Amino acid sequence: MIALSQGRLQDRRPLSIVDIGSNSIRLVVYEGIARSPTVLFNEKMLAGLGRGLVSTGRLDPDAVTRAMQEFRRFRALSEQAGAEELHVIATAAAREAENGHDFIHRAEQVLGTEIRILSGREEAYYSALGVISGFHAADGIAGDLGGGSLELVDVTGEAIGDGITLPLGGLRLQDMAKSSFASATKIVREQIARAELLHAGRDRHFYAVGGTWRNLARLHMNTTGYPLAVMHHYEMNIASSVPFLQKVARGEIDKIKGIEGVSKARRALLPYGAIVMLEIIAAMQPSNISVSALGVREGFLYSLLSEDEQRIDPLISASEELALLRARSVTHARELVAWTGEALAAFGIAESDDEVRYRQSACLLADIGWRAHPEYRGTQSLNIIAHASFIGVDHPGRLFLALVNAFRNDGVFSDTIAPELKALATPRYVDRARLLAAMMRVVYLLTASMPGVMPRLRWEKRDGGALALVIPSDLADLYGERPVGRLAQLSKISGRTLELVVA
Repeated sequence: MIALSQGRLQDRRPLSIVDIGSNSIRLVVYEGIARSPTVLFNEKMLAGLGRGLVSTGRLDPDAVTRAMQEFRRFRALSEQAGAEELHVIATAAAREAENGHDFIHRAEQVLGTEIRILSGREEAYYSALGVISGFHAADGIAGDLGGGSLELVDVTGEAIGDGITLPLGGLRLQDMAKSSFASATKIVREQIARAELLHAGRDRHFYAVGGTWRNLARLHMNTTGYPLAVMHHYEMNIASSVPFLQKVARGEIDKIKGIEGVSKARRALLPYGAIVMLEIIAAMQPSNISVSALGVREGFLYSLLSEDEQRIDPLISASEELALLRARSVTHARELVAWTGEALAAFGIAESDDEVRYRQSACLLADIGWRAHPEYRGTQSLNIIAHASFIGVDHPGRLFLALVNAFRNDGVFSDTIAPELKALATPRYVDRARLLAAMMRVVYLLTASMPGVMPRLRWEKRDGGALALVIPSDLADLYGERPVGRLAQLSKISGRTLELVVA
């Protein structure tokens, strides 16, 4: 038996999903079924199965040949990665082509498993589940743009409304318009007029799903010099994005700064993605565009969870997993969650629902950098957290988590910590990050980063609104000048009179 690295969660059973799309086919091997899934292996091929489908009614023959060869490789890779299950889903091109069923039959023989051909309604449903799984309290319209079709569906919390499938996938639109952007605009406008559900999306989020839109967002990041290269929950302001989308829709992509960051194989479909996005914006008038890194594939994975597992907060789940894998004590991290909550209550500081979630996550992540040299722990931890594959957190919240760890390691009064990233967090989050880090810097000196002490520390009110952090008498030897000094820092940041006492 091959031993797993200790960097792996030992109780997970890997599984694979092969996603057969109109433009790309992809294998993803997941560490296991989890609320916040971790990818063990990921490989994509831009096969272009749906190229020419409108004019011929059939899958592209060269793409079919290449896909079959890749399926053999995908099956071998899945087995090599130790996947115990292989799920295969297929979307628009396979369900609509004259030779789609023959292709699926051949693919089933190669992959050694049954392939599930999703209807347009099912594709919209799983895409919506992907958004629900990736965004906390999602509220808006999810739009999944593939190579063959566009699925639109209303999402509110965990509720999924009726969806619609439109023939506006990038490859299909390119074919229907005969590579004319003007014709494509006319086709899109006529089709989007059918999507009455968009009217209910006014002043709500539009969740953009699919490779073409992710690459549009990547180009937008490059153009604007956005400092955080994390795709999930990247938000595009409508007013500033429309001129950018209009330029792309005219096919002027080679003149756009940062186009080298988008693969050449993806560039040809960017104008069609921009055309569709512009018409959606005109019809829906959303508050913003939120890019989702999760779609049909992750929605299908989410559907395999129990209802109890689906209700787990993915940010907290992922943070706890990192604490289990990288912190000195996950129990200490959990105690920190409880203790900081008690401290904020003692200070009379209220938290919003998201602030509670983010504080809990920051506490779970507080010690993940301990193996690094002390001079680099803050920077290393900030980079790990800022760029982690977290879901259920927006970019300002992500930077709050990273800043807490940086301040906790590098000092709460440091002004040199990643200024370009700090600018993405709100001033309130920066202040909260300093406060939470200051609390951590006190309590870590009283616990040696090990569990058992924090539950015994308590806050007591003193005259004049002062507060005392009380160490029980049998732990009196933990009292010292360094914890007293750290408490003085916390006093300065919180604006409260604080003292450390033994009783």
